[in-house]
Amino acid sequence: MSSMSSFMDGYAAQVSKALAAVDRVQLTAAQNALTQAADKGNAIFAIGNGGSAAIADHLVCDLAKGTHHEHHPPLRAQSMTSNVALYSALANDMGFEQVFSSQMDLFGRPGDVLIAISSSGQSPNILKAVSAARDLGMTVIGLSGFSGGRLRHEAHISLHVPVDNYGVVEDAHQSIMHVIAQYTAALRDRG
Repeated sequence: MSSMSSFMDGYAAQVSKALAAVDRVQLTAAQNALTQAADKGNAIFAIGNGGSAAIADHLVCDLAKGTHHEHHPPLRAQSMTSNVALYSALANDMGFEQVFSSQMDLFGRPGDVLIAISSSGQSPNILKAVSAARDLGMTVIGLSGFSGGRLRHEAHISLHVPVDNYGVVEDAHQSIMHVIAQYTAALRDRG
């Protein structure tokens, strides 16, 4: 085992390499989709499990508060993991695989955006929500890692991190989220 210092250096290099691999055209498309949704009064929903749920919650905070500007319409962002009462009721009554797709049916509208976060790209509840969102005429932005799984191919806009380490994938997803939110805020400050 290497020293903590060299382990840190290696980890930082992996995160840097992971971020460098993110498709910049897809990144721009994701930011544009969110801005267009805001301009049209559409909602933005974020979903994920475990660490990805925490990223979804953080993303919603940064999109709603961090991009707010008095001369621009707000990004009406909502995490579908944060309402524990609804989340647990749906899981209990309909099954865990339906917790997000059921919310798509309840709240999703054509023109809305779903941000689906899954390191493996294979989580059944995430994929069911992606299918429901597509059926509703929503735009799907997928954040995936590893090989990308089905999410990489079923999302309209794919932000794939081709790394086989959950921590590095989640750190890259968190960084992507910050880049999109901070870039959007900077654009709004300019005009």
